[in-house]
Amino acid sequence: MMGSDEVGTIRALKAHKRELIDPQIGAFRGRIVKTTGDGMLAEFASVVDAVAAAVAIQFGMVRRNETFPTDRRILFRMGVNLGDVLVDGEDIIGDGVNIASRLEAISEPGGICIAHCVHEQIYGKLAVSFNDLGKRTVKNIDRGIHTYGLGASDIAALPPDLLLHSGLAIGETPGDILHPFDITQQIRYCRSADGTKLAWSAIGGGLPLIKAGTWMTHLEKDLESPIWRQLWRDLTKNYHLVRYDARGIGLSDRIVNDISFDAFVQDLEAVTEATGIERFALLGISQGCAISVAYAAKYPERVSHLVLYGGFAQGYDHVPTSPAARERRAAILTLMRLGWNNDNPAYRQLFTNQFVPDATKEQTDWFNELERISMSSETAARFMEAINQFDVADLLSQVQAPTLVLHCGGDLLVPFEGGRRLAAGIPNARLVKLDSRNHLILPYEPAYAQFIREIEAFLRN
Repeated sequence: MMGSDEVGTIRALKAHKRELIDPQIGAFRGRIVKTTGDGMLAEFASVVDAVAAAVAIQFGMVRRNETFPTDRRILFRMGVNLGDVLVDGEDIIGDGVNIASRLEAISEPGGICIAHCVHEQIYGKLAVSFNDLGKRTVKNIDRGIHTYGLGASDIAALPPDLLLHSGLAIGETPGDILHPFDITQQIRYCRSADGTKLAWSAIGGGLPLIKAGTWMTHLEKDLESPIWRQLWRDLTKNYHLVRYDARGIGLSDRIVNDISFDAFVQDLEAVTEATGIERFALLGISQGCAISVAYAAKYPERVSHLVLYGGFAQGYDHVPTSPAARERRAAILTLMRLGWNNDNPAYRQLFTNQFVPDATKEQTDWFNELERISMSSETAARFMEAINQFDVADLLSQVQAPTLVLHCGGDLLVPFEGGRRLAAGIPNARLVKLDSRNHLILPYEPAYAQFIREIEAFLRN
């Protein structure tokens, strides 16, 4: 590949490292000692973590390579050894390293080769069975090495549920082995077209998935949220998830002049450029759906998949309503300006009941507080006014990406008809109706499991 497209190959290698390899090594508490051209040396305190990381990376590569023609796919070989090493500054040397290097050399492309001592340590601790390859003679090692391996076909044949739901380790809770969620995210900043500073973060490893910004978010608080945290945990098991706080929200610039649909689309453009990711799946939630539609229509070459949940094509200002309904909306805007930031959540409870009517007390209390801390009362009202003016109806037919539309049948905030119209307007979009009244689907309600399954199955294809 280097000979036919050196620049493209180097770019792809960097993307795999940034989006999959580095995050998974970090997730399993390893460190990259050094890189050597298209290879690297990593060190782990636990051999179980080392092998789990290797399997997670190779399985992630299977998924990533599915999006490339056969002659453009990159296959890594991996070797894992257990042994003493000598520390030489920032480097490590010794037989332990040499044997790992030789195991990598005899591994099948796309596979993993481990030493017998490694196999003994992981036996019964990882729910993956390695093949006995027998004793092998390797270069510059004066004794035969008993080896075990997983071939590329073995890794590709691993049940998706093993990696997506159960984790690799026997007895671990979901997600804790493939991607421990006690990681510290790094908040980064970029500037939108008008200079507004936007806070964004990337967590997880695997195929890139970018979530369009919405109101009522906070990059740090959302990881602790009883409403959001399970969704982020599930999505980051196999995806490199990029999130950002919209302008005026959370950790982004709180005082901004322009709160409008066009500005929101420009914010998404700025974040996608800042990530350096060239092609990705795009996730829109609530008003983020319209923003995602506009982006996908404008940049069809960058969006591989489009997932829209709880969305609509047109805001209330474009939907025929009665005078009474218009008066109610005006009253809601007045309530937002008067009581959004009050310590007493009574004003905000009105909105919470529409977003998550079936929430527990813990979830309700948390959402009430998120509303208060995520933005000012004036910003909240301006967001509502801007959202009411959204209209992407004419852009739906321009979306080229495969599209999955999910919507709760009993959604009290955005009726199911909003999702149906999105799906009807986007060519070949698939519509899934979820059995829930919540606008933000809650973890552990029956519809949530279907929600995750549908997204995972869609992004796998």
